[in-house]
Amino acid sequence: MSPDFRKPFRGLSRSKPTPAAEPELFADEPASARSSLVNNAIYRDGCRVETPTSLDTTYLALDHHADSMAWIGLYRPSIDELTSLAGQFGLHELAVEDAVLAHQRPKLERYGETLFVVLRAARYLDDAEEVEFGELHIFIGPNFVITVRHSESPDLSLVRSRLEESPDLLARGTEAVLYAILDAVVDGYAPVVAGIAKDIDEIETQVFDGDPRVSRRIYELSREVIDFQRAAQPLIGILDQISSGFDKYSIAVDLQQYLRDVADHVTHVTERIEEFRILLRDILTVNATLVAQRQNDDMQKITESSNRQAEEARKISAWAAIFFAPTLVTGIYGMNFALMPELDWAFGYPAALLLMVAVGGTLFAVFRKRHWL
Repeated sequence: MSPDFRKPFRGLSRSKPTPAAEPELFADEPASARSSLVNNAIYRDGCRVETPTSLDTTYLALDHHADSMAWIGLYRPSIDELTSLAGQFGLHELAVEDAVLAHQRPKLERYGETLFVVLRAARYLDDAEEVEFGELHIFIGPNFVITVRHSESPDLSLVRSRLEESPDLLARGTEAVLYAILDAVVDGYAPVVAGIAKDIDEIETQVFDGDPRVSRRIYELSREVIDFQRAAQPLIGILDQISSGFDKYSIAVDLQQYLRDVADHVTHVTERIEEFRILLRDILTVNATLVAQRQNDDMQKITESSNRQAEEARKISAWAAIFFAPTLVTGIYGMNFALMPELDWAFGYPAALLLMVAVGGTLFAVFRKRHWL
């Protein structure tokens, strides 16, 4: 293996932060009023020999420099621009249609000598706590690389600068560019994995703290993880397809080893994503159980409170009934009608008192037996 192949490129790939979006994207200008050409260069033996400013000059420069390679970077190109490229490089109409419409799943398709690759880049937005996905279309031919972006990520300027700093690697041709782009996209997944892991740790704390907003957060993060899996999982098949053509297309051994390293990173990312899905599913189950338990506790407290209120109401009703009997007797004899024989009876007063005590005692015994008192 060449000593200049892995060390300078892989080292820079792991250490450099992703900068802000390129200023030359012309996001505020209509497509008809601007060129979508972001970065464009002709390379020979791994060195930039010309920087054309338009597609027409690119075609002329590519014809002028023998054994050269064109790397054309486009941002949201128009149909006319892609049609021009298709006519020059023989791009298949189905691939061009996909590049125009965008919103494609990650895939790799071969049309003759041209590879068409669709990748989904991802970056974690810490403030919004969500994953932002970008779409990248790549046309790879014998002497050209065309990258079509429909979003600000991934930023390919770093990939280009790292390759230009490693001319031995860039001299290996279009395959080296493809592998470098794949590596950059996969490297961009690492901060996403770290961000999701941090969110899951926070969610676990919220679940056991009883935060009522956690259910919504679990659902939203689960959706992010599923979208992330849809972006990363197909890369395994894409890399397998590329690997199957190593012998047929005489790919250099060091490039093969480099691609296997990228495949290892993809496998690690997909395994972590699957762990996140399982963990979020378990967290959702635990949260549902805790919510149900808290609801049962609340219902039990409400039931106990209702029972206490009912018990107090029975006691009050029982005492009210006990005291009602003497009140009724006294009320009757308190009317003092002339024709009330009991008023002239010698034992009328003791009899009335005995009646009140007897009725009250009987009611007390009945209520006590029924556990109202």
